[in-house]
Amino acid sequence: MSGRRRLSLGERLVIAAPYFWIAAFFLAPMLLVAKISVSQSVLARPPYRPIFQLSDSFADLWAKAQNFTLDSYRALVSDTLYVESYLSSLTIAAVSTLITLIVAYPFALAIARAPERLRPLLIGLAAAPFWTSFLIRVYAWIALLKDEGLINNALMALGLISAPLQMYATSGAVVVGIVYSYLPFMLLPLYAALERQDVSLREAAADLGASPAQVFFRVTLPLSREGVVAGSLLVFIPAVGEFVIPDLLGGSETLMIGRTLWNDFFSNHDWPAASAAAIALVALLMVPLLAWERARLKEEEEAR
Repeated sequence: MSGRRRLSLGERLVIAAPYFWIAAFFLAPMLLVAKISVSQSVLARPPYRPIFQLSDSFADLWAKAQNFTLDSYRALVSDTLYVESYLSSLTIAAVSTLITLIVAYPFALAIARAPERLRPLLIGLAAAPFWTSFLIRVYAWIALLKDEGLINNALMALGLISAPLQMYATSGAVVVGIVYSYLPFMLLPLYAALERQDVSLREAAADLGASPAQVFFRVTLPLSREGVVAGSLLVFIPAVGEFVIPDLLGGSETLMIGRTLWNDFFSNHDWPAASAAAIALVALLMVPLLAWERARLKEEEEAR
């Protein structure tokens, strides 16, 4: 029986590099945020006092553990501001994701069905918004949606409306901004899933008498499910915690957890509460990721 080849030092470093990256730029910051979330809020700089210190003796640690509380996490449930912010963020993100999917799917399908020589150009055009600043793109929507903006002026010039429509500083404006900003994140996974589909499956369905609509709903759409799920997660997860778009396009009544976190960190200087809300947000967003991964592994096991 031949033994397994031992990996060289260079191969081990290459394999370990992603884990070091995750540990340095995700795990370590999250541990710091978790530490702050269980600290005491004080009027100082920084505005929190850690409960446990590395220099504490065992007796000190035991004494502090007796008075240890999770008040910051309890406030997430008892304070209606956090509850409303989470619910509003989930709703706006879900609606934005659905609209983005509806808008992106026809474009992805058109690119996948286009002649092969044109696909790189079309993909480049789809990714063109990334070539400009994110802030500039959001500010452009302010100019479009304001009462004296381009859209209202055009509608009034055409005689379609007599007074400006209230589009700016609304939840609808936030949804529009998210859909526009995150459209490529939905488009590219959809294109990848549609482009690798076997053309003969659609041809076979058509030969068996299926209409174009039946071919789409029974062949094309089910086979692109992985792209739909991947694109939806890429849009939904960052949209839940979005701050810039609701801050610039949303009104004072547009509650999203990103704005609430910013206010707690920089206006209220309540770092423990903001850190607890951030940890809860990460835990909440892990649910769809873990559900999708579990479903994918189950399908792979059934296929074996």
